[in-house]
Amino acid sequence: MARDKPEAAAEAEAAPELSYREQLDFLNPIAQPLASRKLTRKLLKCIRKATKQKQVRRGVKEVQKFINKGEKGITVLAGDTLPIDVYCHIPIMCEDRSLPYAYVPSKTDLGAAAGSKRPTCVILIKPHEEYQEAYDECLEEVSALPMPL
Repeated sequence: MARDKPEAAAEAEAAPELSYREQLDFLNPIAQPLASRKLTRKLLKCIRKATKQKQVRRGVKEVQKFINKGEKGITVLAGDTLPIDVYCHIPIMCEDRSLPYAYVPSKTDLGAAAGSKRPTCVILIKPHEEYQEAYDECLEEVSALPMPL
């Protein structure tokens, strides 16, 4: 069984990257509002910049803790996380505190943008002067997304 892991890891690395359209096939029913392909790229780019400045909170537990503390930022959730019970309370917390949030199709891409080899299902991007322009652009577009009913 221990021998299966390296083979599976090598197979996963050899697998071709899925396109945005192909990733949409794996979305959860609650993945609303979903970022467009263009907005997804902008958000992932902003996450990369924020990670360099250490202005990112990643993972359900950490993001939940800082939302409760009143920290401001953009919450980015992965749309392909299963089971959805793991993080289905995060959008409600964001709405209660007027935080903008959006779903991107892939948790693998989200984790990679945050500089992690592991997939990540939730990330909170905090504002910082080093990437303020990119952050403001993402904030504007995420806020303009139609909220689910």
